[in-house]
Amino acid sequence: MNKITYHNCRAQNIIRNSFFLLIMILAFSSCKKKEYLVKVEGARIKINDTIPDNSDVEAFIKPYRAHVNKTLDSALAYAPETYSKNDGTLNTAIGNLMADIVLEQANPFFISKTKNAIDMVLLNHGGIRAPIPKGTITARTAYQIMPFENSIVVVEMKGTHIRKLITYLQKSRKAHPISGLKLTIDKNFDSVKALINNKEINDEKTYFVATNDYLYHGGSEMYFFEQAGKAHKLNYKIRNAMIDYFKKADTIAPKIDDRFLQTN
Repeated sequence: MNKITYHNCRAQNIIRNSFFLLIMILAFSSCKKKEYLVKVEGARIKINDTIPDNSDVEAFIKPYRAHVNKTLDSALAYAPETYSKNDGTLNTAIGNLMADIVLEQANPFFISKTKNAIDMVLLNHGGIRAPIPKGTITARTAYQIMPFENSIVVVEMKGTHIRKLITYLQKSRKAHPISGLKLTIDKNFDSVKALINNKEINDEKTYFVATNDYLYHGGSEMYFFEQAGKAHKLNYKIRNAMIDYFKKADTIAPKIDDRFLQTN
């Protein structure tokens, strides 16, 4: 057998073996049982105190829990009274405090960013999730009052849109937290006087109104925010603004006042 014949025979053997191997693979694949998804079933698994503790997990998280609790329970300020969102009709001490905190804490950030000052604040009554109890105020207090991750947004609003905001307050008849706005309504809930920074509202003027991202996107049916115009995100959570305020406040003294009242 010459050299050329040898190589031809070798090539034929390689081809023949490869062909047999391919046939075996195809035959094996065709014999495998095909599986199909028939249905998906779900079950509710309750997570409560009936589930036994895992000692390894408990040992792992114990130092982290201790650190978090120490941070949350550190004293920040003092409340001489208990303040609840149910204490007033059209404005409450706790709501006034929250709106005033947003105005005071967010203004320096906004001025440094835009060279403009915040004119007023509007939050929502339902966003206050707990009272401020009499006694020591801690970071945990702020988390209980504001458990949401809502951040402050400042919206540019013409006076015409401010009037829509005022109409909303008239119709809602709730103590939504406000600051910078002074609103007086009559016994029929019609507007008698509305002032921003103690001045009459100018329909053509642009006002800078602080709220939170939830309300800006139409939460609590406050659709006038997104309809108004440009919005500035401060990346500053309301809860963090509260904690920062409490750290410097020592003793808080919020009050129900005349920022939103009804005449006879």
